[in-house]
Amino acid sequence: MWRFNKTKQPEVWDEAIEWPIGDIEAAHRIRDICRSAASSAEKIGGAADRLHKKIVPEVERYERAAKVAMEIATKISDDLLRDAAVRQIVELCLKANHTKTARALFRALQSKSISQEVLKEHPSLGGE
Repeated sequence: MWRFNKTKQPEVWDEAIEWPIGDIEAAHRIRDICRSAASSAEKIGGAADRLHKKIVPEVERYERAAKVAMEIATKISDDLLRDAAVRQIVELCLKANHTKTARALFRALQSKSISQEVLKEHPSLGGE
């Protein structure tokens, strides 16, 4: 009877975080969030109308995930680890076709090697 039980499974980004957590755990959490929200990001990235009633839940799911991932990333103290996590969020934003957000996050990257890799994969982020 699992089909009739309409209780929704909690999302990765809805799980409570007991701070402080270490930088590595925070980066792992961001990776898990981005992986879990990737399907929603791809659905809305290919949608013509993000306000269509069938796509709105996916938009809300992606936006919640991206917001939580960005909040966690701001708390990572190690620069290189934070940049690696932000790169994953940039990729998530690009899947959702949120280039404005992706470009802003890309500009926040401090590691030259990571920003060069991202730019190689997504040259459109370099231009304004």
